[in-house]
Amino acid sequence: MLWCDKIAAQVEGEQLINDSKTPSGRAHVGALRGVLIHDVVFRAIQARGLPVRYTFGVDDYDPLDELPAGEEEFFRPYLGAPLCQVPPPPGSSFSDISEHYIQDFFSVFRDLNVEAETYRMRDIYRSGRFNEAIDAILRNAATVRRVYKEVSKSERADNWYPFQTVCEQCGRIGTTEVTDYDGKEVTYTCRPDLVTWASGCGYQGKVSPFDGKGKLPWKLEWTAKWKTFHITIEGAGKDHTTKGGSRDVAAACLRKIFHQAPPLNIPYEFFLVGGAKMSSSKGLGVSAREMADFLPPEILRFVMIRTQPKQPVNFSPDEKSIIKIFNDFDRFHTRTYRDPKVSEDDKRVYQLAQTTLEDDFYAADFQLVATIAQLPHLDLIGEIEKRKGAALTAVERQQLERRIQAARYWLEHYASPEERIVLQDTLPERAAELTASQRAFLHQLAARLPDIPQDDDALQAALFDTARLTPLAPARAFQAIYRTLLDRDSGPKAGNLLAFLDRDFLLCRFRELPYDESTFCQETSISREEFDAWLTEHRDHIKQPPAAKPKPVLHAKIIGFVECTVELDDNRTHMQRVQLGEFTDQAAFDVAAQAYVESVTGG
Repeated sequence: MLWCDKIAAQVEGEQLINDSKTPSGRAHVGALRGVLIHDVVFRAIQARGLPVRYTFGVDDYDPLDELPAGEEEFFRPYLGAPLCQVPPPPGSSFSDISEHYIQDFFSVFRDLNVEAETYRMRDIYRSGRFNEAIDAILRNAATVRRVYKEVSKSERADNWYPFQTVCEQCGRIGTTEVTDYDGKEVTYTCRPDLVTWASGCGYQGKVSPFDGKGKLPWKLEWTAKWKTFHITIEGAGKDHTTKGGSRDVAAACLRKIFHQAPPLNIPYEFFLVGGAKMSSSKGLGVSAREMADFLPPEILRFVMIRTQPKQPVNFSPDEKSIIKIFNDFDRFHTRTYRDPKVSEDDKRVYQLAQTTLEDDFYAADFQLVATIAQLPHLDLIGEIEKRKGAALTAVERQQLERRIQAARYWLEHYASPEERIVLQDTLPERAAELTASQRAFLHQLAARLPDIPQDDDALQAALFDTARLTPLAPARAFQAIYRTLLDRDSGPKAGNLLAFLDRDFLLCRFRELPYDESTFCQETSISREEFDAWLTEHRDHIKQPPAAKPKPVLHAKIIGFVECTVELDDNRTHMQRVQLGEFTDQAAFDVAAQAYVESVTGG
């Protein structure tokens, strides 16, 4: 069973799943991990036929405790005020900073088909729904102080009360300290030195803690949510679920004060970008909106949910990683629709990644799409239809448009100069660094190109065949292609690339670099002993005795080689160039070569 189905199997009866977010800045993509973990658990419980709701809270009564990146001076006067009472950034049409940032986040929910019921803590406090919980927690302040000490090893003064009022004079909530509660009102001070990020006004007073006059610290706010809303499932990130951490404190207070068990926890690891954790208010990392603008919704859901919650997701926007993400998703697609042996887990991951229900369709290879998108002389949709062999359906065209958008977004925002495809008008200077064997490979490829169909797969197969017959390691062969055409050492699938380019241009470019025959043959030759070892290694797969022909190369003396071709049972032909040594004249070479040919071919 997939991890979310295992969780769903543990519960019975009516369920309420909850998650929340403090909108102190633009939500980073890591914030989506909790959102989607809870979403797929919600779907898994729905699939069991149990009554279930998924709610998402906006913690907009939290104080502004950091300055949003890029707007420091504008927001500095509002440090310590409730987020819902802080104005939005200049130019925003929303009522306050929390709405400005949370609506941006909720737009991603819609894209990802996350159907959570949303609520705002300003409304919960002001409506009086928390009054009963606030009263119980304040009456049990000594119990809360004891829990802090026992669970998190955190000392609180004997007159510390777990509540923060909205200062009646300056309006700040993050700078107030409550020191007494008489059952109706709390005594508080708005301290200038309570926190380092804001300064209170020094006002002292008494006020009712009910109906939105203040808020609970967020650990106790968690407790109050669980008590008041009857939440049954709520996960939390790694930073909150360590031993003695926030979750443990909130759960212990729930047990001690309200005599209730805490909701089922789903602890989850961070979503990292390039190995780094992100921060909304500091503007570190990729925002959720940016990632949703980049990746198609089914791909973004797939990235988030295929990994077990307790394992980190490390996203990297480099070319290799992005192509792998799309290829992995396409493999899940193929298994789901066309592999009768597909595992239930793989099929379930694919299904839960979907935002709409579709039948099987032709999915264009993302690397191919990204390549064509960089070659403006090509009709992208036409090229994809050519490879499908038929017109695209409406669904396929929609899927392709998403991938075109993703490719162009990646090229504009993430691709390094080395990752972009720029067809070089002239032979790049770095091509001069290619070895004689790489240059010879290009010449041999040019000789074969006129007879190869203008087809991706045929060209790709011909590239490997030519490399084996040079012989040259495939990586070195492909490097020669990319270096001469793109001034890069790697690139898109080479067969695709060649299929898009004019044959006469390719023939001219591949023949442009001269090479020394003697150096080429010596670079690619092996000894007799090495060839014997190669034959032994492949003995069980050789279809027929090797063919061999002498190849003398004139240098100061004759350097003698015998080129041996061997076909294996996979129908691939390999060539090994065996060096016989140096000879003073042609006759001596002929004798040695003939003897070796007969020994290899058996006559």
